[in-house]
Amino acid sequence: MIIDSHCHAGKGDGLTGPWDTNAPLDKYLVRAKQAGVTHTVLFAAFHSDYGVANEEVARIVSSEPDRFFGFAFVNSVRDRGRVRDLVQRAVEEFGFVGIKLHRHDAPISREVCEAARAFSLPVLYDVMGEAAVCELLAEEYPDVNFIIPHLGSFADDWRAQVALIDHLVRHPNIYTDTAGVRRFDILEQAVRRAGARKILFGSDGPWLHPGVELAKARALPLTQSDKALVFGDNFLRLISKVHSSAPVKDGRSRAHSVLATRANPSWGDPWSPDAARLSAEASRLRSSTA
Repeated sequence: MIIDSHCHAGKGDGLTGPWDTNAPLDKYLVRAKQAGVTHTVLFAAFHSDYGVANEEVARIVSSEPDRFFGFAFVNSVRDRGRVRDLVQRAVEEFGFVGIKLHRHDAPISREVCEAARAFSLPVLYDVMGEAAVCELLAEEYPDVNFIIPHLGSFADDWRAQVALIDHLVRHPNIYTDTAGVRRFDILEQAVRRAGARKILFGSDGPWLHPGVELAKARALPLTQSDKALVFGDNFLRLISKVHSSAPVKDGRSRAHSVLATRANPSWGDPWSPDAARLSAEASRLRSSTA
């Protein structure tokens, strides 16, 4: 199992660049399959109405529900007053398991964090180099998990990336992903100092090649148990308590379903070092949904 925790999908309604124009999945899906990526987390391209954009992502997720997870994209300013409604619909109607927002749209707000808390959702927030906000998020919302992608900076700001590592080390609810991180030594430092438990594999597809991003992550000095965390188990843990009235689609059921598949001897080697751990984790998630 390999989960790509960072991929855009669907059309934007701007024409500024690829990020708000279109995120087609045709080439991505072929490349991901060739690379061995088994599951993908999808969220919208930039859009002026994330209610509309999330609906499109929901249609894509529902086309292959065993392959895709969905995150609800929100704009904390433009969606002020309706963030909870957008998130609730995404969780209960679409079966989404997280929230996505980007500082390019607007900074994160309490309204977004409160919605995440209400449904026990992880928040994927691109801080665009402003790593200091993690201190506020961690202190004000210790019960909400935040994934700060690109190690804090897609723009390759090494100062922000090094600063984010400190937050990963000190705060149990701050995580990051590997998407688009070009300075390999800094990514390696993040693993060494914060541990594999705080890192998720992500590609920033469809614009970045999932095979190339996966090769980078595989080059990290990871043990077999570390690889299991980075390539899927961390993500499943973060969505394992999603609150939803839709039991078939909610994050707990999805996490249990994927873990149960991994722990099933028919899927792989039942005598592998991870088999007992995965089976125990699947049982724990099963009991939590009862």
